[in-house]
Amino acid sequence: MPVATPLFQALTFLAGAVAGLLGALLGIGGGVFLVPFLNLGLHFPYQSAAAISLTTVIATSSSVSAARSGRHLINMRLGMTLEVATATGAILGGITAQELSQSTLQLLFGIVTALTAFAMLRRIGRRNVILDPNAPLGRLGGRYFEDESGGMVSYQVKRLPLGLGASFIAGNISSLLGIGGGVVKVPVLNAWCGVPMRAAAATSAFMIGVTATAGAVIYYGHGQLIAALAAAAVIGVQVGSWGGIKLSTKVKARWLKLLMAVVLLIVSALMIAKGM
Repeated sequence: MPVATPLFQALTFLAGAVAGLLGALLGIGGGVFLVPFLNLGLHFPYQSAAAISLTTVIATSSSVSAARSGRHLINMRLGMTLEVATATGAILGGITAQELSQSTLQLLFGIVTALTAFAMLRRIGRRNVILDPNAPLGRLGGRYFEDESGGMVSYQVKRLPLGLGASFIAGNISSLLGIGGGVVKVPVLNAWCGVPMRAAAATSAFMIGVTATAGAVIYYGHGQLIAALAAAAVIGVQVGSWGGIKLSTKVKARWLKLLMAVVLLIVSALMIAKGM
């Protein structure tokens, strides 16, 4: 188990800040960046890295949800519907993680992030918004003001059963790998459920806090959460999230998707190489 030295605390704070920045921009919690840094860069045991990451995911979710609640980007009805499946998967994932080896977890992490990256690349040039602000929303659709379109836009939620199934898997992966689940939810909501990128990211950020809490409890119960390092990471994430929230309103959705795909491919390659 790593010792919480001042150097480790400072490095964890900086890593948390970067993870918070990217996590707030993309709605994926930041764990997908923090876990590889702690595991590969600082050589933390995978379970300890995942435990710290899940605590920062809770912090990112709180910050981003509070900042975006007034912009109507968060689809509360959709988020609460999917969260039932996600939380169930998160509890099972936290239990399963205790039985798998570090190399297996690293390979799973790499495979999941690579698949997610390819899903995002396929959607680079597509948008899900309906420019007619009076268009019917269906039971779970939504509308919000979009800077790119210069007005209110609408969207409809499609393939809800697929979204529920993906949310269960996302919850399982979240606790199993310590990455918050947004890395699966955002691409699925955007690519297959018809939710625009910004709304998908905001709704995912709202959901991942509950998901991460369910998984973090399992790691804490096994003594794998290093409180001092988790605190440093959470503070860093809060700082980074503030910057990410500011940037997210200025960056086009196309570039958000491209950034997410590139970063995920790099992280995937590193984790697969380490796990083999």
